[in-house]
Amino acid sequence: MSGWIGLALIGVVAAGALWVSGVSRSLWTLVGAALMLGAAGYALQQRAGLGEHLAVSDATPVAVAPEMVELRNAMLGRFTGDGAYLIASDALMRSGSRRSGANVVLLGLNHYPRSLTLWTGLGTALVQHDAAVSPAARLAFDQATRLAPEHPAPPFFEGLAYAQTGEYRTARLYWARALKLAPAGASYRRDIALRLAALDLVIAQLN
Repeated sequence: MSGWIGLALIGVVAAGALWVSGVSRSLWTLVGAALMLGAAGYALQQRAGLGEHLAVSDATPVAVAPEMVELRNAMLGRFTGDGAYLIASDALMRSGSRRSGANVVLLGLNHYPRSLTLWTGLGTALVQHDAAVSPAARLAFDQATRLAPEHPAPPFFEGLAYAQTGEYRTARLYWARALKLAPAGASYRRDIALRLAALDLVIAQLN
């Protein structure tokens, strides 16, 4: 029973945080869906008696790789209004402010609700915050894909998230799609191909 009370409290706190942050109501649907997915998973597991475990500390810095930032810029553009929020998020993540790093992307979406850049960035930020490809992160990547189904950025960065969490075979599916979608003359196409080839070597070694 205490687990369900805690889950209800999380929902109340999340709603309050969104209201205080001034996030538009159009984005509440995403957070609400994530909470519902979490509740459904909790109900299916029915393991409320399990002991606590330590979550990832919000003060732990995130290693934001410069080459990934460059690749993101190549795919999604540099020095754009919505991209500025990702620059701020990167800085906060490097300083260890994971929650603020994710929140600043949400604030950007309040101004640019149909931004492919920010929905892709939100998926990445949520993975960095949760240290896992959480349901909320998948929802963000899915929204990016809905906005631009033929753009390679959403599948590439979702694949990167899976690769970073050790789910290499799942990551390969996304990177193969990103390579297929990358235009033949794009400067970043070779980067995707090289990373896919390296991933194939890792998978082969695991086999």
